Amino acid sequence: MSGLTAPPRISVIMPVYNGVEFIRRSLPPLVAMVSRGEVLEVIVVDDSSTDATPQLAVQLGARVIPSGGRLGPGAARNMAVREARGNVVWFVDADVIVHDDAVRFINEGFAQPGVVAVFGSYDDRPPAQNFLSQYKNLVHHFYHHRGRRVASTFWSGCGVVIRAAFLAVGGFDVERYRRPSIEDIELGYRLRHAGGSILLIPEFQGTHLKVWRLLNLLHTEIFCRAIPWSRLLVEQPDMTDDLNVSSMERVRAVVAGLFLLLLPCALTGFVPWWSVLAGLPVITLANWQLAALFLRRKGVLFALAGLLFHQLYYLYSGAAFAYSWLEAKLRRTVPLAGQGSG
Repeated sequence: MSGLTAPPRISVIMPVYNGVEFIRRSLPPLVAMVSRGEVLEVIVVDDSSTDATPQLAVQLGARVIPSGGRLGPGAARNMAVREARGNVVWFVDADVIVHDDAVRFINEGFAQPGVVAVFGSYDDRPPAQNFLSQYKNLVHHFYHHRGRRVASTFWSGCGVVIRAAFLAVGGFDVERYRRPSIEDIELGYRLRHAGGSILLIPEFQGTHLKVWRLLNLLHTEIFCRAIPWSRLLVEQPDMTDDLNVSSMERVRAVVAGLFLLLLPCALTGFVPWWSVLAGLPVITLANWQLAALFLRRKGVLFALAGLLFHQLYYLYSGAAFAYSWLEAKLRRTVPLAGQGSG
C-alpha cells in the first residue's frame, strides 16, 4: 500500500450526536481552514440528534449529512468517507478544537513516502478543570508525545487517512464495534498489515473539551477500551510495543499490582504499614516522566493524586488483559476437548 501520489486535498469528517455545545467551539476553526484554502470541505454527519446540532452546523458553514438513524461514530464516518471529495479524510471528534497549524503537520506527514495515515494528540491544557478530566487528558498527551513516530495504530479523535487506503481495507469495522470503542485502533492494524505506514505527529494537536466523571471514565476505560483492546492484542501474532501497551508499561503494571497488593496485606497485619509508604517512591520512580508532567502542569498534590489513580488504571488494564488472554485460551482448548471426547 503506497502513500499519496498527489498533494493532499482534505475532507474533514465530524460525526456528531447532540453536540451543540461542542460544535459551536470545534467547527469554526475547521470552517476557517476552508476559507483559507487549507481544506476542501467540512462534513458533519448528524447521527439523528434531538437538539439543534444539524441546524447549527449548517449555520457555522459545514456540509451536513443526516445518518438516517443512530449509527454510532464509526458507521457515520464510513458514510461520510464515501461522499467525501478529498483524496484524504481528516477525522475530528466533535469535542476536539484543532490548532490553527494542524494542516501544516498533515501536509508534512503525507510528504513522506509510503505514509497512508497520520494522527496527533490532545494538547496539555484541557478547559475542564476537575481532577479526572485533567488526569485523563494529560495521560493521553503524555503517551502520544512519547510514542513511536512510526506508529503501530491509528487514532480517530484527530487523525487523517488516505481515502483510497481507507476504502481498500473496508473502513471502520462497525460489525465488531457497534458502539464507540477501539475501532480506530483496529483500523490502524489493518492499514499496517496492508503495507501502509502510519505516523504519529505529537505537534499535530487539538484541545479536548470532554468532561470526565468517575463512572463514565471507568465504564469507557474498562468496557470500551481495555477489554476490547486486550482481545485485539491477543489475536495479533506479535505483541505491540508502543504507546500504553509498550513493554515498559507492562513492567509498570506489575509494579502497580505489587503496590496495590500491599494495601490489603497491611490492613490484615501481614506486612507493616511502612512498607506501603515505602512503595510510594518506587511507583514515583517507575512513572517519573508522567509525574513530572503532572507536577509541571498542576502541582504537587495533583501529581500525587494522579500517580495513585494511575496505579488503578494499571490494575484494571492488567486485569482486562488477563481476562482476555484466559478467554482466548479457553476458546481454543474447549473445542479441542470436545473433539477428543468423540
